[in-house]
Amino acid sequence: MCAAELIPLPEGVQRVAATLQSLGHPHMPRMLDDAARTAQQAADGLGILVGQVAKSIIFRRKSDDAAVLVVTSGDRRVDEKKVEAHVGKIGRADAEFVKARTGFSIGGVSPVGHATPPVTLIDRELFRFEEIWAAAGHPHSVFALRPQDLEKLTSAPVVDVVQAPTES
Repeated sequence: MCAAELIPLPEGVQRVAATLQSLGHPHMPRMLDDAARTAQQAADGLGILVGQVAKSIIFRRKSDDAAVLVVTSGDRRVDEKKVEAHVGKIGRADAEFVKARTGFSIGGVSPVGHATPPVTLIDRELFRFEEIWAAAGHPHSVFALRPQDLEKLTSAPVVDVVQAPTES
């Protein structure tokens, strides 16, 4: 084996892997050849439905500046009013806030392994699928899990926080 094959995983991926391992999760992060910064890119790279991508979106809670993580299905849009009903007033989180609070860059935010644990909500739409895939701390890294695993790994409530799907 040559030295190039022993390139260490990025720090964020290592943190996610350590978290998953400590919680007894059977699937470790996997590096993809291409970036999976969007749900569609991840779905294309994995050969899955876009809805099977567990998209992690960070908001900034206005009352205390806490990070609020919403994990939802890649084919759904978050309804900020529904999120606010659970956690209070929120605002957009810029890239600097996301990196400082989570330790991850936008496009690689994992539902686990955060620098500072966020307030987390899991959208119930993920439970339409038996298997889902989430970012693992880097835009090229993902890991497999079931929606029930996500609930167990994060200890987060499962709620309705998305807009009603529109008919095409």
